[in-house]
Amino acid sequence: MLHQKRKIWAWCLYDLACSAFPIIVITFIFATYFTRKVAANEIMGTYQWSRAMAVASLLIAILSPFFGSIADHSGGHKRWLFLFTLICVMASASLWYVYPGTSSVPLMLTCVVIGTISAEMAIVFYNSFLPHIAPATYLGRISGWAWGLGYWGGIAALSIVLFGFIKVPPAWINTITAEEVRICGPFTAIWFALFSLPLFLFIPDTPRNQLPLRQAISVGLTDLLSTLKSLPQEKNLSLYLIAHLIYADGINTLLAFGGIYAAGTFHMTLAEVILFGICMNLSAGIGAICFAWADDYFGSKCMIVFSLGCLFLFGIGILLTKTAFYFWLFGLTISLFFGPVQAASRTLMARLSPVGKSTEMFGFYAFSGRVAAFTGPWLLGITTLYFHSQRAGIATILIFFMVGGLLLCFVKEPRRTRAQLKLAKANDD
Repeated sequence: MLHQKRKIWAWCLYDLACSAFPIIVITFIFATYFTRKVAANEIMGTYQWSRAMAVASLLIAILSPFFGSIADHSGGHKRWLFLFTLICVMASASLWYVYPGTSSVPLMLTCVVIGTISAEMAIVFYNSFLPHIAPATYLGRISGWAWGLGYWGGIAALSIVLFGFIKVPPAWINTITAEEVRICGPFTAIWFALFSLPLFLFIPDTPRNQLPLRQAISVGLTDLLSTLKSLPQEKNLSLYLIAHLIYADGINTLLAFGGIYAAGTFHMTLAEVILFGICMNLSAGIGAICFAWADDYFGSKCMIVFSLGCLFLFGIGILLTKTAFYFWLFGLTISLFFGPVQAASRTLMARLSPVGKSTEMFGFYAFSGRVAAFTGPWLLGITTLYFHSQRAGIATILIFFMVGGLLLCFVKEPRRTRAQLKLAKANDD
């Protein structure tokens, strides 16, 4: 029992480990540093950054099912997870060499694209371990606990670099060459490596198949093409992937533009936006952990639909409110359901995946989360420009929640027996 708990916590800690890269590099610290200090100007920097993110998203969408299929035929998922983790750690550490000035533009964009792709590829293999380390009646809870730890890990990492390096740089930091920002790259690398270590130490690898790598690639590609052809016949799984594609785009768009909406509509300062982001992550972590039991007891589909409904209702509140106080109130309330919908989505994918194809299916899961990632931001931008209103732009996000939730209602979740439900209740007691 102790050995099983150690494996579970080792797996959960990886979520905490990989949380530092997106929040420090992609969202807050290095994104701002690039547009203000590295690129020629903020307009050009925003353009170059968005192009880099688009390239990364496209490559992730293409590569995730490909690597997932190969891994299912070659086995040894942990070696693939280690490889992509190592690449992301090295890309993060290399950000130390991104000095202020346009000469560093190619290096930074290269590091960011490689780091983003490798981090997402690592998550494909990481997610595929969930059915192997979690009892069937605990899938939802363990996924939720890990997602909650991930949110809190992001808060902790961001807080350390914000208050330890950026706001009041130590005496040994040379601010002329932006060392207070550049050091956040090596910090991210150390954070990722340190907290991912328990997974590699305490979780056994999946069995390796007898196929050599070259043959596994050939068979994997053949099998991937076969799966792609058969997906239209797998109506239930295809419907879920389409639903996930739509509502995940809404969630990602809200997360990406929430700070812009707060600053533009409610005139928050940068410090207030960062504080709001930290509080939202804290709230999301609480929601992921507190609602994790409901995933196992009521089902993943029920949890996702309920969370999307709450996102829709409280999203209306955010659109209608005129004061910063109620924006904070609705914003922190809506963030309670970010964690549950994302954690339950991962659990439902694990429950719908055919035996022996979990990594390939999580590859398609990553694909569905990336292939149309441009749609939400594009629709929000066009609507904002047409109506000259950020509120109108943000309102488009609610469409993604509504359509995704309605499609999900037609997805059939595998039924659990009374014995399994009884065991889930006994575990709670």
